[in-house]
Formats: sequence, C-alpha cells, structure tokens
Amino acid sequence: MAADTTKPSPEDDIVNEKRNQGRDVAVASAALADAIRREHELTFRDAVRLYPAAIGWSAFVSIGVIMLAFDPQILGGFFATPRFEQDFGYFYELGNEYIISAPWQSGLSLGNPIGQVFGALFASYPMDHFGRKWTFGACVALTGCLVFIQFFSRALTTLLVGELLGGLVLGCYVVIAPAYASEVCPMALRGHLTSYVNLCFVIGQLLGSGVTAATENLDSRWSYSIPFALQWFWVVIILPGMFFVPESPWWLVRQGRTAEAEAVLRRLASSKAPAQAGGASVDITATLAAITETDRLEQALEAGSTYMDCFRGINLRRTEIATGVYCTQVLSGIYMINFITVFFSHGGLSTKTAFDMSIGFLATGFVGTIVSWFLILRWGRRTLFLAGLVGLTVLMFLVAILDCVPRPANGGNSLDWAEAGLLLVWNFVYDLSIGPVCFVIISECSATRVRSKSIAVCTAAQGVLGIIMTVAIPYLINPDQANARGKVGFFFGGLTVFCLAWTYFRVPETAGRTYEELDLLFDQRVPARQFKGYQLDGVAEE
Repeated sequence: MAADTTKPSPEDDIVNEKRNQGRDVAVASAALADAIRREHELTFRDAVRLYPAAIGWSAFVSIGVIMLAFDPQILGGFFATPRFEQDFGYFYELGNEYIISAPWQSGLSLGNPIGQVFGALFASYPMDHFGRKWTFGACVALTGCLVFIQFFSRALTTLLVGELLGGLVLGCYVVIAPAYASEVCPMALRGHLTSYVNLCFVIGQLLGSGVTAATENLDSRWSYSIPFALQWFWVVIILPGMFFVPESPWWLVRQGRTAEAEAVLRRLASSKAPAQAGGASVDITATLAAITETDRLEQALEAGSTYMDCFRGINLRRTEIATGVYCTQVLSGIYMINFITVFFSHGGLSTKTAFDMSIGFLATGFVGTIVSWFLILRWGRRTLFLAGLVGLTVLMFLVAILDCVPRPANGGNSLDWAEAGLLLVWNFVYDLSIGPVCFVIISECSATRVRSKSIAVCTAAQGVLGIIMTVAIPYLINPDQANARGKVGFFFGGLTVFCLAWTYFRVPETAGRTYEELDLLFDQRVPARQFKGYQLDGVAEE
C-alpha cells in the first residue's frame, strides 16, 4: 500500500506554527499601530462626543475624593467654631476666648494624612486583586460606618479615634480615583479626567467650609454634628450606583479576562455617535490591542507588579517623578487650607469674616481648576507646573514681607486684608497649575502594571510630609505658640524655590503620548527636557 503523503510531518507543523505566529504578530502590530494613530488623531471635542460614558463614570468614582477633602476641612473649621471650642477646648485668658490647644489641633488633624499613608499603601492590594470597582465600593461602605464614631463623639479622644479610623479609609480614594480615570478614557481626555481629581478636592473643601460657615453660629452641638452627618449623603449617592460602574479594562486585561475588557470598552464608548465625514470613530479592537500590547511591552521591559518593582530599573525614575510632584503640593503650603479659617481668624479678621474668606479662598480654587483645563491643552503639563511654582513662590514671599510691616497703633486692618487677598490669589494660582497637573503627571508617569502601587507610594510620601505640616502649622500660627501669622510665607516660599529647581531638571512633558510611548521614552532614558518632540523609531507621531 502506498504511503499517505498528505499527512503533515513534524517539520511541517513547526513551519505552520511559526507562520501562524508571525501572522498573529503582524495582525497585532497593525492593530497597535492603528490604535496609536487613532489616539494621536483624536481631538478633545471628538473624545467628548465618543466617550461620554467614560467621562461620567470617571467623575462618579472621583466623588470619593470629595469625601476625602470634606472631612479635614470641616474639622479645620471647627477650630474656629465657638460652640466646638467651648465643648472641646479650654479658656485662653490672655485672649479672653475658648480655643483648641495646638497639640489637640495637630492630633485631630493627623487622621487624614495618616490615613493617606496607610490607607493608600493598603488600597493597592484589593485594587490589584479585586479590581478598582469593588475596592471603591467597599471603601464607601466603610466610610458610612465610621462616620457614626465622629457623629456621636463627645470627647476629644473619641473624636481622635474616629478621625484616625476614618482617615485610613479616606486615604484609599486618592489612589483609586486617578488610577481609574487614567484607565477608562482615551489620551485626549486623560489630562482633564485625572486633573478633575483636584477639582473634587476643591469641591470637598468648598462644601466643608460652606457647611461650617452655615452652622458655626448654632449654640448647640449641632453646629458640629450636622457637618459630620452630611458625610452620609455621599454614601447614599454612591452605593446604589456601584452595581453599574464598569471595571477598568486595563485591570481586566492583566487578569486575562479579555472578553470582559472588550465588553467594558464598548460600554465606555458611545454607540450613538457615528463617525462624521473624515472625523474620528471608535475601534474597540484596536483599543484592546493597544492595551494588550502595552501590557506585553511592560512585561518584556521586566516591569513587575509589586511595591519593590516601583523602585527597580526605569520604574525608580518614574516613581521619583510621581512622588516629587505630589510632595511639591505639600511643600508649597497647601496644608494651610485645613487651617485657613483659624489662620484668617488669628490674622486679625473677625470670626464671621474669617469663615467668609475661607469660602472665597476655596472658590478661587474651583475657578482656577476649571481654567487649568484650557491651559493643559495649550501649554501641556511641564510648562504649566513650572509657571505655577514661579507664581506661588512670589506670592508666598509677598505675604511674608507684608506681615513684617509694623502695624499702626490703631490697627493694621488694611494690611491684614492685603495678606488675605494675596492668599486668595495664591490659591487661584495653585489650583490653576500644580494642584490639578500633579494628578495628571502621577497617572501618566507610572507604568500601567504598577500604577496603583506607584500612586500609593507617592500618596504615602505626600501623607508623611502632610503629617509633619499638620503638626507644625498650628504651632506656627496659634497665638499661644509662635504666632508667626503671615511670616510662614518665608518658610513655604523657600521650600517652593527648591521644588522649582527639582521640577525643571526632573519632570518631563507627558502630554500627547500614549502609555506605550511613555514606556519607551523612559526605557531609553530620555532626559526630562527632551521628552517633548522626541522622535521614537517605529512609533506613530503626531
């Protein structure tokens, strides 16, 4: 009988397998190139039209940051609330008033920054194992439970326990929000949705100041119990929506759940926005290919997913940048916001005026963040960050110099108002620049495989500095301590000069780059000042 010559030999199997692999690689490369091209061609207007769901869900998850900012803001307002001072403070004879002592002001205010340290470091584990969605939901439920301790507190020790436990959970939100925003939106929206985290900080602070200003004249415990109770409002709003929040497609790809990732990408993109003539459209297959290929590239570059991997190889530089820009917020003086009402009060303004000024202070921050969205498109990240630091330095030194001017015997009310006005401008510049841009940079500089851990590390570092500032500021501004008033501007102005020099040499321009391109730029060790316009071989450029 003749031999069956149609049966493939082992050598033929190997050849066919290699041919199929080559075909798969070619298809994947073509899909990736198409995805990168689409990312660069997608305008902001088209992105808004094509990804309304991604915008909405990113904003929804960022609500947690409003809760994070609300808690320390109302606590700082309580330090200037007469009934709270009477119930929890002591009578300061020299000033003929009730005050909360500096040690207790520092102790109570430590809950939030301590929470950022330990809560942020813990948050990355459930985020990596259970996803962004369910970690967020669990944090919201825990926050609702822990508010009971604050609401029913009748002693400083009990309130301190409530602040510490609540802070541990609140610290998770600042990791979840930017990570989620950076993973559900296209490149054209990345800067706006990650910087929206800063707007949520401002909204939380503004609401906190507004609530304490509205209740500070109540002559009962409700002057501080009502603000505590209002934290439950966000819990009631968020929890029902958790069942509909889409999971991060990047996390799903890393879990090998590609089909689910594709389904999520379809949910995030609009199905009712057909491409206009010559305009942009959504290609889910190309987007999924880009996510998969970027993850594969980071594995090829030996990018692991542990905390130690944040400090290995090229990730060390990326972690340094993320940590540096976040710590710059603290070093520039932003923790003054938590004490801004008492700062204005001890600075010569009446209690009512101090509350009104604190609201105006935060309102300028709200406007500044909105304006920053236009500048991010025009100037990018690096230039806006540098310009902001220059403005903050000048303003802080002006505040300090004004405070050195001797007050006339009949009072220096005009000088006090001038200092307050400069601080309003300072906050506007902060929220126009380094406030929102920081969250863009920490999201873009971190490798996607260690994004949650990288953000956790820089949040923890910022939290450690926050603890130091939280302890130091009451001692600097309280009348029974250093009573430095506006002279703290010399301290923060000097620190801002240091941050300006570091930023110039270390912070790159990340605007207009896909995550794969950023991986390659860092892998090739391109200097920070050359990131903008650097040509990558074999990668589509704008």
